[in-house]
Amino acid sequence: MKKSVFSILKKLFIAGRRPRPAQRDNNYAAKKPSDDDSPVLARRLQLIKERLGESNDIIVRKFASSGDRVDMAVFFIDGLADKKMINDNIIQPLLSATIVNNYAEKLTPRNAFDLAKKHIVSTGELTEAPDLTQAIAMVLSGDTALIIDGQQKIIICGTRMWEKRALSEPEAEPAVRGPREGFSETMRINTSLLRRRIKHEKLRFEAMKAGRRTSTDINLVYIEDIVNPRTLEEVRRRVAAIDTDGILESGYIEEFIEDAPLSVFPQIEHTERVDKAAAAVLEGRILIMTDNTPFMLIVPTSFFQFMQASEDYYERPPIAAALRVLRLFVLNFALILPAAYVAIVTFHQEMLPTQLLLSIASVREGIPFPAVAEALIMEFTFEVLREAGVRLPKTIGQAVSIVGGLVIGDAAIRAGLVSPAMVIIVSATAIANFALPAFNVAITLRLLRFPLIILGAVMGLYGVIFGLIIILIHLAGLQSFGVPYLTPLVHGSAGDMIKIVIRPPWWMTTLRPRMLGLKERRRQATNLWARPAPPSERELTHEDPGDENA
Repeated sequence: MKKSVFSILKKLFIAGRRPRPAQRDNNYAAKKPSDDDSPVLARRLQLIKERLGESNDIIVRKFASSGDRVDMAVFFIDGLADKKMINDNIIQPLLSATIVNNYAEKLTPRNAFDLAKKHIVSTGELTEAPDLTQAIAMVLSGDTALIIDGQQKIIICGTRMWEKRALSEPEAEPAVRGPREGFSETMRINTSLLRRRIKHEKLRFEAMKAGRRTSTDINLVYIEDIVNPRTLEEVRRRVAAIDTDGILESGYIEEFIEDAPLSVFPQIEHTERVDKAAAAVLEGRILIMTDNTPFMLIVPTSFFQFMQASEDYYERPPIAAALRVLRLFVLNFALILPAAYVAIVTFHQEMLPTQLLLSIASVREGIPFPAVAEALIMEFTFEVLREAGVRLPKTIGQAVSIVGGLVIGDAAIRAGLVSPAMVIIVSATAIANFALPAFNVAITLRLLRFPLIILGAVMGLYGVIFGLIIILIHLAGLQSFGVPYLTPLVHGSAGDMIKIVIRPPWWMTTLRPRMLGLKERRRQATNLWARPAPPSERELTHEDPGDENA
């Protein structure tokens, strides 16, 4: 009895696992050939028209090979493809018996695909598309599709050519010394700029796409025998997980893949300088190149990378060290100077020398607003002027921001709305902010100044210190693709911390950063420590024996 019950339950379980008739029909229907798989030329041309509509830049040219043996069609986008190349290397060889010689008589619907691909079409780049859907995607990127009647596969010819901006000097990252070339909006130009600087067989450009409607081309650039494979795999995973309609600029990708997207601090470095991007790749970092933008992303990064400029590595080490120390002081001034002034004037007047205190008190006499209101009004006014200078045309933008600041500041002092000391403090803060090499960090400091000013007005210097502690706690918790944001202050060595301030000479820079976890940390030979020495006096006065014989 038990055995019979067990056998009945087993049969019911097996029957429940079997696909139902409707499921079998659906699976079979999914395997049925779609319209994309139809090799009939007329049907494919109709599908192209249905999918892309009546756009006047969609060019479809139908023709027959020499002797009217095989019907064919080329399909491309006007403005993205090279018409001369299409005519000279695709259409003309297929039409002219003189050019193709013996192949004109041998061309049949059965062998047309192989003959066209191997002997007739003469473009430098040829690939295959298995169906019409993939062919349309490649044509929308600038390629040309050669469709042959009766052939399932489609020949894709590399004919990309579109209008592009000439190379120019990077405007967002100017440098006194160094290369003047900057990235452009064209992906292939950008890859060639990097190839010119890194002529190594292990340099990799890994192609990816993002954006359901834009299909934006993305390249992950790295050196295979240096990069950390775990970091590389994490970058791949995050970029592949982007599922959105469009990617129009690298800033889209930055927000999708950064560790803490709600933080005001940037965790991914961006650059439009080719030399800076090449140096990052040689250091073992990963460069994320995005089509249609000159700004490339560098991962992983740390906070102190934003305090370094490219010319630090082109000038003498003592000069670079002095500039780095100056930037660290400027960083503190740009963040806490207005808040510290408000806190001292409001709560801690005893910290000021008597003469300075009397001077500030005399200029503040008759001012109707407290110091915090002065600071907020002036900071807000300078932010508006700065934004107006950015949005206006270049010919008048700087003049408006500078003249506007002078006029408004002088008028506010004459009207008795603000004190001259506050105008000096806010102006010095703005100048210090401009001295920072990274624009995204400068914007962050401009934003953090406002809550620090309020804390200084409410709690004095204790409030300012409290705000700084909160900022440091936040920074200590940030990471950039597994690397602590405050590297090398966090989990770093003494030598790494010294390099924050002092840029060592190139003959001493033997190893790459330890925190990146690279495959190969050594970047150069160790015997470079034995630097060339000046010749001795004996060597300088040594005469060639050949002169005596002469």
